Amino acid sequence: MISTLYDLTAYAFFLLVFVVLYTYMGYGVLAWILVSLKARLGKSADLPGPAGSLPLVTLVVPAYNERAYLPEKLQNCLAQDYPSTQLNLLFVVEGSTDGSAEYLEQRRADLPNLTILSGAERLGKVAAMNRAMQQITTPITIFTDANTHLNLEAVSRLVRRFNAPTVGAVTGEKRIRQAGFEAAAGSGEGLYWRYESFLKKLDAELYTIVGAAGELFAIRTELYEPVETDTLLDDFMISLRIAGRGYRVAYAPDAYALESPSFSVGEEMKRKVRIATGGFQAMKRLAYLLNVFRYGWLSFQYVSHRVLRWAVTPFCLPLLLLLNVIMLTRPDPASTRFWWLLFGIQLVFYAAAMLGYVLENRQTRWKLTFVPFYFVFMNWCVLLGFWRYGNGSISGVWEKARRAA
Repeated sequence: MISTLYDLTAYAFFLLVFVVLYTYMGYGVLAWILVSLKARLGKSADLPGPAGSLPLVTLVVPAYNERAYLPEKLQNCLAQDYPSTQLNLLFVVEGSTDGSAEYLEQRRADLPNLTILSGAERLGKVAAMNRAMQQITTPITIFTDANTHLNLEAVSRLVRRFNAPTVGAVTGEKRIRQAGFEAAAGSGEGLYWRYESFLKKLDAELYTIVGAAGELFAIRTELYEPVETDTLLDDFMISLRIAGRGYRVAYAPDAYALESPSFSVGEEMKRKVRIATGGFQAMKRLAYLLNVFRYGWLSFQYVSHRVLRWAVTPFCLPLLLLLNVIMLTRPDPASTRFWWLLFGIQLVFYAAAMLGYVLENRQTRWKLTFVPFYFVFMNWCVLLGFWRYGNGSISGVWEKARRAA
């Protein structure tokens, strides 16, 4: 009986190891194999269409108390290589108290394509976006954050992806500014987004992106559905609901938004916990996408790239330690040595993560600790997000995060 319990514990341990490895590496390998087979069969994803007629586009910039970024952001929007007669700008500054609305009003006299959505009441980003979308009549809407810098071809490259009628939304690429003084959180964030960009390329080639980057994404305006005002991950919800209606979410890595890393680990944790909380909220509202018989490839990608990472793997990590400790008590010296080796590997990994945290607090850089630190950090934030979601600590009101200069 005892031997059977140990065997079941061992099976459970290796099952959890498989889940963790599949989530962070296996899915990428499998997707690469499937994309390669698809290419051999001549069924690659749609490529950007040739430059042709340029539709009217509205560039929406939610900007709660972002006065410091507005001059540069406005100039960046005006510098886009898209014809100015075809590009409308809509800045949403509801509830701002830092002079954002006043600054934009001063500029509007010289910019006939600039619209400002303001007001004293702070309703939250999603409520403001829902209101903004009621005023947009252009066929394409592009969303971008106020504190990001777009490459000058971003708008035109996003628009070209809509030449394929199966495309309902397009996400650009988020890039993190790299600097010699950046903290471990920022370095880890940059590594994470480079890996995410690689996975997104595979996702797009396989079938569809599963979640747009809020820093830069575009949709067919007619496909927009009003989002619940307490939604934390509006970009994720908007793009996945469009995908659930049978449209693809394409990827445009040549259209990117450049963003500074988080100011500190504390600021990055606050942002990650909010994202994780929004992830659990979104999974509940998008539960219908788990029906693989109806949604096929979308369900497979959604579970592999998002659900496992948010709702499964973070809980596997502490269980792996617990199961490993149980196996150390097995009355078999030869087998026990094997389990001590696995336990030691886990301890070394978490020790490296802890060292990365300590060094970051001392403003010391050591790249060897970036990966373990950020991996543990992300999963810890997910667990905190789950606790926050379970407590109902959810608000759609805008929250500003400090970023490195």
